[in-house]
Amino acid sequence: MTLDFIKMTGAGNDFILADNRQGAISLTRDQVARLCHRQFGIGADGLMLLVPARNGTAEWAWQFWNSDGSDAEMCGNGARCFARYIQRVTHSTAPATSFETVAGVIHAEFKGERVTVNLTPPHSLRLNEAVATTAGPLSVSSLNTGVPHAVVFVPDADQAMVQALGAELRWHAHFKPRGTNVNFAQLKGPNFIRVRTYERGVEGETLACGTGVSASAMVAAATHGFTSPVRVQVQGGDELEVSFERRGNDFHDVRLSGPATFVFEGRIQL
Repeated sequence: MTLDFIKMTGAGNDFILADNRQGAISLTRDQVARLCHRQFGIGADGLMLLVPARNGTAEWAWQFWNSDGSDAEMCGNGARCFARYIQRVTHSTAPATSFETVAGVIHAEFKGERVTVNLTPPHSLRLNEAVATTAGPLSVSSLNTGVPHAVVFVPDADQAMVQALGAELRWHAHFKPRGTNVNFAQLKGPNFIRVRTYERGVEGETLACGTGVSASAMVAAATHGFTSPVRVQVQGGDELEVSFERRGNDFHDVRLSGPATFVFEGRIQL
């Protein structure tokens, strides 16, 4: 079987996208992992298939896997790329679209190469919890923005032990049984942070993580008095914007804006 695909990137978070509206594509976990492999496949942080909406609550739906082949619930950068992919393959000129995910319905609005998506309502906010690590005790906050995220504030993101400490926190007993993504956030100025993210399912650092920067922005609002919108510089060099409504430590109408860019298209033998 051959797979026609398009490679896209959202602020450095890269994805393989394919059209499965006809239901002809069936992928195993091993096949997804091989396609996402950076030496033996196309190379990506995740893979998405466009499929018809299932529940009648949106125009379309996605099937979404992490690069290791595990199922993924939600991804902010992936959602922006997926929205532009829908626009391209359906030849739509509409200013917006919507699609179903495991985490809920995502609505997307277009402005050139930039896309704004809503995130599902965040929940399970926990602030400044003491977590024991091999690097010593850390103050860790956490928030679920469609997927679970831990946030650690660091004085210098360049010096953060993203791979070693990220892996330790990802599997830490404090976050069992599901584990967590881990964000290392540096305060850069008023309503401005820099974030590096260790992603669960990728099992390493990615150049950007939309749900991670969103979690970091809201934790910064709860712990450092940030207000909406929050600018976030990611490891890939791009800048994302997170806006939200806040009532105490409850956050609503969370929106993520940033670039979604086509890289190349091709065909690969499975």
